[in-house]
Amino acid sequence: MPATLKELTDFLVNLGIGEIAHTQKNYLGHLISVHKLMQTVGYDEELCRAGLFHSIYGTEKFQGFKLPVESRAELTELIGSRAERLAYWNCYMDRASLDELLAQSAEPYMLRHRETGELMPLTQREFDDLCCVHLLDWLEQAPRSRFGWDYRRQAYRRMAERLGGAAIETYDRVYADAPAPAVT
Repeated sequence: MPATLKELTDFLVNLGIGEIAHTQKNYLGHLISVHKLMQTVGYDEELCRAGLFHSIYGTEKFQGFKLPVESRAELTELIGSRAERLAYWNCYMDRASLDELLAQSAEPYMLRHRETGELMPLTQREFDDLCCVHLLDWLEQAPRSRFGWDYRRQAYRRMAERLGGAAIETYDRVYADAPAPAVT
């Protein structure tokens, strides 16, 4: 039986995540907000669990907390293999390699590992799921982010367009209050 949201958040609380700052709130608050946003948009529970744990191993930009990668089996047992793989890819991807793949329409999607340079092959569904997790993570924090509205703005728009429907609506709603993009 899958873990309940309370069991998942208890796991995170026991790691001390509630004490870590993240985008003008605490890290636990951000993770729960990503999960809730994904639920509100209508994504399935496995994808929402990936959203809750999207940065558990640390990411290219967030290193405030890092569960050791040796804990992957334990995390897989808790959240399921699909959710854990998506969280792992989100944590260890080189974001530039994700952005380069957004125009690609056929698999395999060869995502570059940001630490080892290894190429990680993803199916189209896995790539689209990763785009979903990555996009909704950003949309939850964009209004509070120190990186500003223009951080990878084109890439996030391409992710929303790739996913369509609710992803575009959510992107447009979040960016409705953003200033016009900077001209470069």
